[in-house]
Amino acid sequence: MDITVRQIRIEDAEGFRECLDSVARERRFLAQVEAPPLAQVQGFVQSSVDNDAAQYVAIVRGQVVGWCDIFAHWAYALRHVGSLGMGVRADFRGQGAGERLLRATIAHALHKGIYRITLEARADNLAAIRLYEKLGFEHEARTRCALRFDGVFHEGVQMALLQGPASAG
Repeated sequence: MDITVRQIRIEDAEGFRECLDSVARERRFLAQVEAPPLAQVQGFVQSSVDNDAAQYVAIVRGQVVGWCDIFAHWAYALRHVGSLGMGVRADFRGQGAGERLLRATIAHALHKGIYRITLEARADNLAAIRLYEKLGFEHEARTRCALRFDGVFHEGVQMALLQGPASAG
């Protein structure tokens, strides 16, 4: 399968929203259970484009099938810390899109001065956790009752990747 991974563009907003909505409606991997309205997503994507954000999409036959983003913390002393978010449509998982997205986004984040990348995954999302471990993320904590779907609580796994100057410390 021919997967193109590239930085997000404003014309990707609708496809990104559809992909986000598809993953969110699984009610398993993301904290949200549906995507925000298109106008809100368009504003979000426009801000990413304007700020050269580390936000990438995977495209197959013109369709957004996955995304990955790392956004830096807003506070001065934490600007070197970025939070990771990503998702791949169910029918495209296990085909390399996630790893390619993650590698491209991490490289962009390093270029932007993000040296510590954090994430929290649901503890039973073993495929994602294995991917994060493969790319060097380390476990930092388990969080009880981190997520709740339909009245059921799930543990979370907090992980981090140190790169650049942070990896030497």
